[in-house]
Amino acid sequence: MSTFWRRRTATGLGALLLATAGLLSPARPATAAADVCNLHCDGRAPAATSRVPVTAALYGRTFRLHISDADTMGWGSVDGGQAGDEVWVDRSFDGGRSWSTGSALGRTAVPAGATGTRTTMANVDDWVARGVGVLRACGKAGDRPEIACTAWARSTWNAGDRRTAAATALMMRFDQGNAMFDSNGWWTGANAVTALIDNMRVTGMRSYEYAVTATYDRLINERQGQFRNEYSDDTGWWALAWIAAYDLTGNARYLNTARAGADHMHTFWDSRCGGGVYWRTDRAAKDAISNSLYIQVNAALAQRLAGDTTYRARAQAGWTWFQGTGMITADNTVINHIDLTTCRGVSGPLTYTQGVLVNGLVQLNRLTGDAGALAAARRIADAATVNTHLHRDGIVREPGETDSCSGDAPSWKGAYVRGIGVLNQATGGAYTAYLKRQVDTMYAANRNSFDAYGPHWAGPFVGTSHLCQQSALDLLNAAG
Repeated sequence: MSTFWRRRTATGLGALLLATAGLLSPARPATAAADVCNLHCDGRAPAATSRVPVTAALYGRTFRLHISDADTMGWGSVDGGQAGDEVWVDRSFDGGRSWSTGSALGRTAVPAGATGTRTTMANVDDWVARGVGVLRACGKAGDRPEIACTAWARSTWNAGDRRTAAATALMMRFDQGNAMFDSNGWWTGANAVTALIDNMRVTGMRSYEYAVTATYDRLINERQGQFRNEYSDDTGWWALAWIAAYDLTGNARYLNTARAGADHMHTFWDSRCGGGVYWRTDRAAKDAISNSLYIQVNAALAQRLAGDTTYRARAQAGWTWFQGTGMITADNTVINHIDLTTCRGVSGPLTYTQGVLVNGLVQLNRLTGDAGALAAARRIADAATVNTHLHRDGIVREPGETDSCSGDAPSWKGAYVRGIGVLNQATGGAYTAYLKRQVDTMYAANRNSFDAYGPHWAGPFVGTSHLCQQSALDLLNAAG
């Protein structure tokens, strides 16, 4: 994958870990915040009914975050304390990585003669500024410096079920200033946009369609323009995102950009080893992902362009070439690339080398009616879903998977299950039980209090990023 736009700050992850640890000392200085107004404005008296998703304890005091879903607001309370104890609410618009513009909301102290108190209400989100938020309750004993905070949580607005909640958690990582996720995801941003659009398709919730428009408008002239760069796979991921955007909106500009991407990918094709596209313009490697994307993009475009013969022919040529490379082994496992000296497949499998080719073959079958393509997709999927190199105890795990949500690998599982999900639809539910097992395990074992997900679908939750969240959203979309 491209090495561009892969910056990650340890301070951002550190802030998230501190925020969710439940105990901070000394106090972080409060910063004045402007009131947010949605259905109601910040500062409203607490609602009569609420739920308490998270709590924290400190020296016998219990701090609670209360959420009123009907108001899309929350407030904090403290019980079991004494006069002078304090409680307040923090608000974050980036998933808890920072909260300097929304800290110490409604800060109040326990009055004389009482053992508890509560803050006023604060909005979770800022609808005017498109801030997607979370809240936490924090507090301290009046005679001690330590601070306890609950985990972050939010209302059910745009998070009414586990699929929309995951989309909302992904949007907490969308930087409206540069239209990038986590401010640094280029090809992974394409996959995040695709996952969001798929979520709109399966849930009907289009609250975040603005992110699709903003990404296109802000980045259309970046790199080589039209979402092209020196990597054929990066270009392919973006072409798929814009095909999905076209299907969502009917706006021809997205389809035109996808065509520009497909045409750019075709410039990477030559006759060395009989055909295929190179991974990069240095023409040093031909791999499974670039060529699987080549098949998928061209087949998808040909489906949408009346009278087309060009993209259809490219998709068919791509599959004909792929079958002769040895990148599909005798046991129907798709390995990573070919050796340009021997022109034969080498290296081991990854999750997405299976799923992206499966997706491409389903698109080719939809285009041409080629039963052989669909049969090949099923053979690959059947092999992949029981491959112990790609699973642990039946749950998907990337080879070499670590606790980190940075780099390339955390995004791969999403592309894998996206392909399995497309095949599941094409086969009338042949992989429903497999997908349900994956998603139910992930939901139970790998999720924080506002439905952000980490790298290990079997758990435990160890942190998140837009890459891990995009993969989780892909799985939720695929499982339905």
